[in-house]
Amino acid sequence: MRFIETIYEKLRERPRRVVFSEGDEPRVVAAAAEYVQRGLGPAIIVSSREQAEGAAKAASVSLEKIQILDPATDAAMPDFCRQLETFNYYRHISEPEARRVLINPNYFGTMLLLAGKADALVGGAVSASGSILRPLFQMIRPRAGVKSISSAMVVQVPNSSYGDEGLFIFADCGVIPRPNIDQLASIAVEAARLARQLSARPPRVAMLSYSTRGSALTEDTEKIVEATDLARARFKDQDIDAEIDGELQVDAALVPEVAAIKTPNSPVAGRANVLIFPDLNSGNISLKLVQRLAGAEAYGQVLLGLAKPAADLSRGATVPEILGTAALVGLQAEG
Repeated sequence: MRFIETIYEKLRERPRRVVFSEGDEPRVVAAAAEYVQRGLGPAIIVSSREQAEGAAKAASVSLEKIQILDPATDAAMPDFCRQLETFNYYRHISEPEARRVLINPNYFGTMLLLAGKADALVGGAVSASGSILRPLFQMIRPRAGVKSISSAMVVQVPNSSYGDEGLFIFADCGVIPRPNIDQLASIAVEAARLARQLSARPPRVAMLSYSTRGSALTEDTEKIVEATDLARARFKDQDIDAEIDGELQVDAALVPEVAAIKTPNSPVAGRANVLIFPDLNSGNISLKLVQRLAGAEAYGQVLLGLAKPAADLSRGATVPEILGTAALVGLQAEG
């Protein structure tokens, strides 16, 4: 069974309400319709009815059982405007100005999530990342003890023996361009949490580099070593059942035969299923190469460390990827 089908099975047992903030996009409406049809929970799309109907027609799907919320006419707008004023960034904003902010579907969708009218949010299929991340970061608090919000992709590589039969967590591929030592450790901790939540198999976290265990000694490689030590300490302090090692080259992290040569005593090398990239360039490039050259299924970006589950989609996301990402963040809302 494909990994994503196991997620659908789990979510059917405890369905969750997901808001799709771009209800005028045919791919999004198609994914929302399938979310409902599969029994994963209620789907909410943010859009005018006219635009939603146009998108549904273009996607050849029905809007039956999908809730359509139009920011311009929704009865919750006055309450949301007052709520917006409570955030430091919008202190002393006038009601007309607040309305102009919240008429944006990404802001309105975020407010639905904050107000408990939805359990999780998916956006970004049309908008640039900043357009969906900005309202989330402004209005949704980090989870207690989390200082850095990051992201992860859940990647299923077909016909692969690496990772967990081709299943991986890639992080961070979407948020922090040049993470420092503390941020890299935080990414590792939160990615391991996600891996533990999604699979019964233990996270084996590889902190990736162009060096393995001191084969190159530079400021960049030392940064990975320090981040690994810090993440390992946090695993222990927070009672997270996971293994971690670094710095590791990607072949040493994935291939048992290479691991046996380069770092034979590693608890992770040759078996890694969570890959932590040193920066956003390497993470995003690697993700898209695996998608396009290996035909991998990729779901996310699942945001790590937010108090509410949310995801920032790629603008190239397909309907199955949008659906799978919605299911992942829906499943996160279980807790």
